[in-house]
Amino acid sequence: MAMSKTVQQYEAVINRCKEIFLKKAQDYGTSWRVLRSISIADQIYIKAQRIRTIQENKSQRISDPVAGEFMGIINYGIIALIQDALPKDAPIDLPYSEVEKLYNQYIGATMDLMRDKNTDYGEAWRSMSQESFVDLILVKLLRIKQIIANDGQTIISEGADANFTDIINYAVFALIRQDEAAA
Repeated sequence: MAMSKTVQQYEAVINRCKEIFLKKAQDYGTSWRVLRSISIADQIYIKAQRIRTIQENKSQRISDPVAGEFMGIINYGIIALIQDALPKDAPIDLPYSEVEKLYNQYIGATMDLMRDKNTDYGEAWRSMSQESFVDLILVKLLRIKQIIANDGQTIISEGADANFTDIINYAVFALIRQDEAAA
């Protein structure tokens, strides 16, 4: 029962994120294709750091909601996964239908991982704070930056893609918890 509720909530969050992603693809095309992994990590870092600063200061001066930052984290995470998988000589301009297909593919794989981990961890994320989600996202970003500095090589650890996938799931969980608090 709990897993089906989580899946429904997860899908609702992703549908909001995907709608924004695809509308921006219509507005801007796939201009994000020029971003390198480090730039994507930095974009996510900016969003996570803003959330953390707002949490710590308990105030904000820019009215953009924190939920929008989490959605941006999710969408930049998907961009990172797509970029990593595309061949280096793939065109900058991808057709809209291809963008939607890739988004669905990578968010589907991310959701599958969430289901597996959620089963093993017994929905532990439901007891976590918003602050913990942000801290874990920041830790994963520091790991990604180190992996990039090591030319993508790790000795024993998962690669950047696994860390981006975890970041996406932490951001989805944060949004689910925000939605529950608002209900």
